[in-house]
Amino acid sequence: MSTLADLPLLASGKVREMYALDEDRLLMVASDRISTYDVVHPTPIPDKGRVLTGLSAFWFERTGHIVPNHMISATEGVPESERGRALVVRRLHMLPVECVVRGYITGSGWKDYEATGRVSGIALPPGLQESQRLPEPIFTPSTKADVGHDEAIDFEAAAELIGDRALMRRVAETSIALYAAAAEHALAAGVILADTKFEFGLDADGRLVVGDEVLTPDSSRYWPADRYEVGRSQPSFDKQYVRDWATASGWDRKPPAPPLPDDVVAGTRERYIEAYERIAGEPFSAWLERVGAPSA
Repeated sequence: MSTLADLPLLASGKVREMYALDEDRLLMVASDRISTYDVVHPTPIPDKGRVLTGLSAFWFERTGHIVPNHMISATEGVPESERGRALVVRRLHMLPVECVVRGYITGSGWKDYEATGRVSGIALPPGLQESQRLPEPIFTPSTKADVGHDEAIDFEAAAELIGDRALMRRVAETSIALYAAAAEHALAAGVILADTKFEFGLDADGRLVVGDEVLTPDSSRYWPADRYEVGRSQPSFDKQYVRDWATASGWDRKPPAPPLPDDVVAGTRERYIEAYERIAGEPFSAWLERVGAPSA
């Protein structure tokens, strides 16, 4: 069994590293790093990477009938030291757009709606309140920024970016189908999936495939359904807890990011693990045992 030190590192992001296994397969490793305002904090959140990987694996297995995905295995080919936080995945030619689906009006979408009555060029009904459920989910793509923030664009700009309007239409329809299936499952588990982000690529045969992570607390807004109230921002299972602390800390949002207090670390870890357990319907420890993850 190889170790990470034996593998060529292809890319390192705010959360993930990608390693080459061979010409067809990659090892995707999720760290415990957490960022706010596009800056990584020096303090990790224990088990965060294992939650992201476990939930991605759960959703890949559950949504394979909607669209193929890049997951090959959570065990075979994964170094023992990285079990639970790494997946062996297929190489894809990734499309240069972020595929955001919104079922509720919140975040940057709410700010755009307040200013213009539209989100990514889509006109919405007048009089919506913050966090209100939309009449139907909407597809609101954005650019992929190597540095800084992604920028919201409309469908036509996204189609121009990938150079294929028919393919972009398939991507939009597939994104909405994935969101709808996940939102239905989550709501039955007492969780609202407010919005989420997908990334797609094409495999060697030109098939559309969903890649990266899917439907995790890092790529989605998950709200506890029993605390949902229209007209305000919502408590959530994502890193909003850290973002709220960072905002109140007086940090100027420029590097370096400040260390996180112990109570913020513990509270964030609890939220990530609760998200896994509610959505997957099993103890977090079950995921770790299933893939033979080492003790934390």
